[in-house]
Amino acid sequence: MTLDLAIFTLEANAECIKASLAPVAQEQSRWKPDETQWSMLEVINHLYDEEHLDFRKRLKATLDDPTKPWEPIDPQVWVVERRYNDRELLSSVNNFLAERQISLEWLRSLNQPGSLNQPDLEIRASHLKNRSFKVKDLLASWLAHDLLHIRQLTRLKYQYLAKDYTIDYAGNW
Repeated sequence: MTLDLAIFTLEANAECIKASLAPVAQEQSRWKPDETQWSMLEVINHLYDEEHLDFRKRLKATLDDPTKPWEPIDPQVWVVERRYNDRELLSSVNNFLAERQISLEWLRSLNQPGSLNQPDLEIRASHLKNRSFKVKDLLASWLAHDLLHIRQLTRLKYQYLAKDYTIDYAGNW
C-alpha cells in the first residue's frame, strides 16, 4: 500500500459512490429490504460520519502518537440516533463528497515529495481489542470499507428492482 495508491483509490471510490446514487429517488433511498438492513440513505450518511469521525481522524491520531488511545465511536448506534434515514439524499451525498475532498487534500499534503510531513506507513499501533496494525493497514481498511459499502449500495439497488419486477433473466445475484 502506498499513499499514492490510497489517494487514487479513495478518489475513484467517491466517484463510484456518487454515480451509484445519482439516479436514486428519495423514496428509493429510504427503502430497506427488511428492518435488519440499512437503506441507501443510511449507507451514505454512515460513510459521511466514518469519513470525518473515523478513518481520517484515526489515521491522523496514529501518525501523531501511535500509543495514544482512540476516542470511541459507535457507528451502529449513530444510524438510529442521528436519524440517517430522515435526511435528504442529495445533501447527504454532497456532505460525504465534501468530507472525502478534505481527506484527499490532507493525504496529498502528506505526500509532497521531500516533505518533512511524509508519513511512515510502517508505524505500528494497537488500538482495537489488543490487535496490532500498521498505518498502511489502516489505509487499506479505509479503501476496503468503501468497497464493502459500494457492494452494499449495488445490492440494495438490485433488491429494489427485484421487489417489483421479475429480473431473473438478468442472472443470479
